[in-house]
Amino acid sequence: MPARRDLANAIRALSMDAVQKANSGHPGAPMGMADIAEVLWNDFLNHNPQNPSWVDRDRFVLSNGHGSMLIYSLLHLSGYELPIEEIKNFRQLHSKTPGHPEYGYAPGVETTTGPLGQGISNAVGMAIAEKSLAAQFNQAGHEIVDHYTYCFLGDGCLMEGISHETCSLAGTLGLGKLIAFWDDNGISIDGEVEGWFTDDTPKRFESYGWHVIPAVDGHDPEAVKAAIEAARAETQKPTLICTKTIIGFGAPNKQGTHGSHGSPLGDDEIALARKALGWDYAPFEVPADIYDAWDAKAAGKAKEAAWNEKFAAYQQAHPELAAEFERRVINNELPADFAEKANAFIAECQEKGEKIASRKASQNVIEAFGSLLPELMGGSADLAGSNLTLWSGSKGLTHDDASGNYIYYGVREFGMSAIMNGISLHGGFIPYGGTFLMFMEYARNAVRMSALMGIRNVFVYTHDSIGQGEDGPTHQPIEQLATLRLTPNLMTWRPCDGAETAVAWKASVERKDGPSALVFSRQGLNAQQRDAEQLANIAKGGYILSDSKGEPELILMATGSEVDVTMKSAEVLRGQGKNVRVVSMPSTSVFDQQDAQYKESVLPINVSARIAVEAAHEDFWYKYVGFDGRFVCMTTFGESAPGGALMEHFGFAVDNIVSVANELLEADS
Repeated sequence: MPARRDLANAIRALSMDAVQKANSGHPGAPMGMADIAEVLWNDFLNHNPQNPSWVDRDRFVLSNGHGSMLIYSLLHLSGYELPIEEIKNFRQLHSKTPGHPEYGYAPGVETTTGPLGQGISNAVGMAIAEKSLAAQFNQAGHEIVDHYTYCFLGDGCLMEGISHETCSLAGTLGLGKLIAFWDDNGISIDGEVEGWFTDDTPKRFESYGWHVIPAVDGHDPEAVKAAIEAARAETQKPTLICTKTIIGFGAPNKQGTHGSHGSPLGDDEIALARKALGWDYAPFEVPADIYDAWDAKAAGKAKEAAWNEKFAAYQQAHPELAAEFERRVINNELPADFAEKANAFIAECQEKGEKIASRKASQNVIEAFGSLLPELMGGSADLAGSNLTLWSGSKGLTHDDASGNYIYYGVREFGMSAIMNGISLHGGFIPYGGTFLMFMEYARNAVRMSALMGIRNVFVYTHDSIGQGEDGPTHQPIEQLATLRLTPNLMTWRPCDGAETAVAWKASVERKDGPSALVFSRQGLNAQQRDAEQLANIAKGGYILSDSKGEPELILMATGSEVDVTMKSAEVLRGQGKNVRVVSMPSTSVFDQQDAQYKESVLPINVSARIAVEAAHEDFWYKYVGFDGRFVCMTTFGESAPGGALMEHFGFAVDNIVSVANELLEADS
């Protein structure tokens, strides 16, 4: 049996070689954390390389994702489908080994990391999901949910503000199966961190309510093993293991310096490192006995088989719970009758036709869907009473009872969004979380990561425009709608009434390949009349809400709270003899995905007179109105005044829309 150091040196050698071949990358962290990773993966981690999606596997997150060759080496050595050719192809186009770990590329990569602080935050979400699923499904003698979340993180993760948000909440919720390893190497890109990072990290985490194990020698396998055992013995608190390491361990001239952090070591230094480590093998060569010692396929298969037996016993003892677990967690399926019941609710909203704020309409949908979808895991960043994310069946998660379906995130918009990503990645839940649209800005990078990974989340954003009113321009979003719509793979909805709100929610819940942003009003909105075809066409993102008697000479496009005033403006224009079409565009993201024939039927190319009406920045709308179109939109920040007065002041009124329309038609004539 090879010595532990030799097993760890395989990680170091592969990391050095891959970064050198790519002429790009970060060898320091993999070399420094190799000894810790070897102990964790060979002595503790429950996983099955032949089935990376086994539901009761331990999760491993590399939050300091720049050290990606660490996780690629671990996956390759332990037997995942990541052959040596992919290691050699590190950081190259279409490889499974991109510069930072990306979810969906290499099997076994649990989340995309790189933006520092988000990996540990995802890990908090995964640990929340594990604790909540265990509370909901485990029964006496039948613990079918029982796994750990392990996370490596560095100084950069701890400096990022999001780590404060999420680690604080992790302590409050008592996530006893979350174990984090701090790579305390004292080095970041700019050099020794003591010039800009002097926090007492152990005391900081103790104040959060974490179990802290300080001053562990990260290059002493027995010390690391003892620390992990102590962490697993503490079941009521998450654990931070503070591991003192040497960045670039083994490289004689660059270890312990920022010179090994983010660039290749160079051929000469690698040769010296091989000699210092006693690694007498060619680049990318790993001897058979090292591979054999790392191989986790047989052990992983046996662990999953043991769990399958446990689950079979659970099925016998608790058949209904087992069937629900299979649906939600194993198969990731919605209830068979969800679509039918959701469509019935949409029809009911249309028939009711009430004036309602879309944030309240959203709450009504959550109330209706909540009883159908036990997998909904709600939350809000301390704005539940304003976002209206609570429903009658909401039950908050606590330290002592994690069986609920609602997380009180506190004022942690960024943390909430990254935790939602972790919950979604873990599986078994559909997370939704609310804040004001303006404060999406705090969370933007986590929203982007959700879209990048293609995972299901429902981001609820209320108080969507200058209609927010008296709180003033600090709370009134202007450019945020455009930036959400410009985010690839993010479906953004801004509904105009109860029916459109229900359709948006249904589409978001049914979507499995990416997140959705639901943008809702503070103020009440009038219901719009629709026939059955129009009601069905809401799901296409844009549709003809009201048409001219003949060929349209003018198309008015609007979303959300501006649809009603646009409809009223169209009636005035028709009274003046104008042929006007009104198009409601609740989701430009979805509309753009429709076929050319449908889009032409809604926005015929031969009608060039077009006006966009939306209380948000006008620049987004050029793609629909063209250079010759007009806007009733925003180009400035808002003001502090009642919402109705602001709408009038900024031109979202019938008289102004009619005036803009007539001016456009006269210019075209």
